[in-house]
Amino acid sequence: MPKPLRDPKPMLDRVIEQWGGHHDLWLFGYGSLIWKQEFEHAERRPAKVHGWHRALKMWSRVNRGTPANPGLVFGLLSGGSVQGMVFRIPAAEGLETLGRLWLREMPTGVYDPRWLDCSTPGGKVRALAFTLSRRSPNFTGELGEARYREIFASAAGRYGTSIDYARQTLLELRRHGIHDAALARLVRMAGEDLSVASHGDLASRRQASPDKSP
Repeated sequence: MPKPLRDPKPMLDRVIEQWGGHHDLWLFGYGSLIWKQEFEHAERRPAKVHGWHRALKMWSRVNRGTPANPGLVFGLLSGGSVQGMVFRIPAAEGLETLGRLWLREMPTGVYDPRWLDCSTPGGKVRALAFTLSRRSPNFTGELGEARYREIFASAAGRYGTSIDYARQTLLELRRHGIHDAALARLVRMAGEDLSVASHGDLASRRQASPDKSP
């Protein structure tokens, strides 16, 4: 495990204090949280956030890469807008959910947790999201196509490869009717053909029932 950039516990304590624990907890997912929550939720909704965008520009030295061969995961960078999902966690389960989420997303303290206003079909909610600063040493800056191909071809960590992570996120976004042209271009650039899977996802969406927790 790489040395933490920051101690994640004070950031968790601050988020718990800001939330208060007296009402349900909302979480905003824009990457793997959309398809691999690892927590129970009472409700989920499509959501849009202005002022931030999803970008595959964060080095991953644990989950999708190693210190010697870093992979990539998504960060939420300032500017633009992003579509994702919000999840409602009952208040009684909020503390446990945050603790588990910190172990998964914040082992090195890389993200900046923020409360963001999310527009949903059921109205606006304020949800916790994991954002990334461009000043972070884990921010990649601009990467060329050759570098993306190199990373996709070789990087893997405890949860699998970077290309599998990118592919799975794109497929899940499409399943929910969310279009991300930048991500689609990166996956195509890696030589991935998603046309068959996309057709299957379209069929499954037509048969899908309203979003509820399992």
